[in-house]
Amino acid sequence: MANLNRVLLIGRLTREPELRYTPDGTPVANFTIAVNRSFTNQQGEREADFIPIVVWRKQAEQCAEYLSKGSEVVVDGRLQIRSYEDRDGIKRKKSEIVAWRVQFLGRLKKEEPSPEEPTEAEIDKVPVDEDETREKNSSLDEET
Repeated sequence: MANLNRVLLIGRLTREPELRYTPDGTPVANFTIAVNRSFTNQQGEREADFIPIVVWRKQAEQCAEYLSKGSEVVVDGRLQIRSYEDRDGIKRKKSEIVAWRVQFLGRLKKEEPSPEEPTEAEIDKVPVDEDETREKNSSLDEET
């Protein structure tokens, strides 16, 4: 009998990743992503599901370093449902995705332009000498 437990999601972080370390020093990060549903409700609004994600080891550290609230990610992992007792002794269950891989989409936290660096809009305003550009391109063509 074959078994399969695989989840593939694309969504945006609802908060900053929380990085912790287990007692033996293993990094673990937790965050939640909002995944838009493919349909609208009766009012014509698109709803979202908020899905908790758990990432381990090096990838956990990378998520904490490069992702921030609003970052778009692809999460590839498995569904885990775990049981625990809360502070009042009541048994509870929690569903979460344990990520095997988190792929970063869009701009990352470390890629934000600093005040000294020009933004893309400012770069677009720099005048370009079309004759000089044509000469450079033609000399590159001749070399190849």
